[in-house]
Amino acid sequence: MSAESTPRREVVTGVPRRVRPLPRYRTQSEIDEQTALGGAYVRSLMRSQLRAGLTAFTVLAVVVGTLPLVFEALHSAALVWAVLGFAAYPPLTLAAWWYVRRAERNERDFARLVEGRPAQ
Repeated sequence: MSAESTPRREVVTGVPRRVRPLPRYRTQSEIDEQTALGGAYVRSLMRSQLRAGLTAFTVLAVVVGTLPLVFEALHSAALVWAVLGFAAYPPLTLAAWWYVRRAERNERDFARLVEGRPAQ
């Protein structure tokens, strides 16, 4: 056999015309089908939300729980009303603001996990 009679092999490097689509949102299907993995994802979200809620509740309990001690130390009705009217609200507002931001971040991270987007 001569060298010219052998067929030459050529490599095509173009874009493939038919590509099998990847399964979209595999994590979402795991959750919808209530598999063990989907349950683990949901438990993880619930655990992080519970942790944020308990932290905010602890801050609330510390602020409200120490108010009687502050009132006992003040010995003045005007100062007690000033503490109740003005000084108690900023820590409570900050705790609520922190909780909302934390809960939204937990949900955003979970949605990113379910949709398969990379972390930013």
